[in-house]
Amino acid sequence: MLEQRIQQHFIDSADLKYQAAQALSQPIASAVQAMLACVTGGGKVLACGTGVSASDAQLFASLCVTGFERDRPELAAVALTSDGGLLGSVGATGSGGNASQYLARQVRALGQPGDLLLLMSVTGNDTAVLEALEAAHERDMMAVVLTGRTGGNLASAVRETDVLICVPHDRAARVRETHTLILHCLADGVDSQLLGDQEMPL
Repeated sequence: MLEQRIQQHFIDSADLKYQAAQALSQPIASAVQAMLACVTGGGKVLACGTGVSASDAQLFASLCVTGFERDRPELAAVALTSDGGLLGSVGATGSGGNASQYLARQVRALGQPGDLLLLMSVTGNDTAVLEALEAAHERDMMAVVLTGRTGGNLASAVRETDVLICVPHDRAARVRETHTLILHCLADGVDSQLLGDQEMPL
């Protein structure tokens, strides 16, 4: 019984990725082009999320700096922090600051016009991520938004110049698994545009 349950996870994950491949390939390609324009124009990528998605942001920033599956010059990317120390300092400002602003404050501190913000949220309703998107718009930054389900509030807040990549599934685990694959596609897409196509490694 346990083995069947485990196998079902593999089957469900593979089914979603197979079904979503055609629908998501165009927005992923648009996101690659936006990131390429950003980094080749002297900008940087800021990446953020809450919970598990914060770890995904760190993964993507690492892929930008180190390359995906081949060597290349480093690309400027920073994962915004979501640690408790920053949360505490925001809450203790005494200036009426909202604790959910911890990502938005980092965007306002680090972001410049021409930079790009990559945001990740399974539900699309994380207040801190939504406020970070608003801060990016204040800074005339473009955004690439990875979400799931129907996209939530983030889907309503994206601009025409942003890219929305919404994984069509309600289960958080499946959405997160697909987000990881999308991050790999973004990193590989940027590398292939910078260095030329090559055969997929075995």
